Amino acid sequence: MSEKMLITQALDERDLLVKKINDKIEKAGFVDTVRVNEEKVYDKRVSREDFTAQAESAFQQIQDLIRRFQKIDSAIVASNAATKISTSQGEYTVAGTISLRSRMRGSGTYGEDADFEERLREKMKTEYEQRVSYSELKNRQLQSTAENMRLSILGKDSKVKDDKPLEVVETYVKENTTELVDPLNVKKMLTDLEERRMSLLAELDTQIKVSNATTFIEIE
Repeated sequence: MSEKMLITQALDERDLLVKKINDKIEKAGFVDTVRVNEEKVYDKRVSREDFTAQAESAFQQIQDLIRRFQKIDSAIVASNAATKISTSQGEYTVAGTISLRSRMRGSGTYGEDADFEERLREKMKTEYEQRVSYSELKNRQLQSTAENMRLSILGKDSKVKDDKPLEVVETYVKENTTELVDPLNVKKMLTDLEERRMSLLAELDTQIKVSNATTFIEIE
């Protein structure tokens, strides 16, 4: 007779089974030693007969729990592969949604290498900061050079502004100023990308939870 349960219930039981199976494996005894002239085995301090019965029982219980885990896990996997949900990125199976979320968190098969959105954002951020820093440095150096040129033309103590000679300096500054080439408006783009990333991750979390709380599976 099959057993029906929600995915959320199945996930909880699966988590519990992991702990229970490992706990039983840890506590079970399968091999011991005994002296020929003694009744009890060395470690468990029970008779041979009792130790044999306990070992067989523990082994069988562990096998039963493993089978239970596998049935639940297989049913969850099958359901996730068949159940579809809608997101702002389009329609995905639950399995596809979980995979997308894992990838964006850097915890999928390829780790952080497949978190393309974050890697793109970090590359843009680093490059923007480097170019801004470089531009500011070059322009400070340019202004220092221009000031030396002005002093050379007018003299350090001159109070008179002679615009005509200074036009050469202003032209030099204009022609040698370092400008940022930023066709994507990276500063704004960085904010937009981060907001979209966080919004999508929150949406995926919500959609997965809703699906798990409303989808039933059957365990044979």
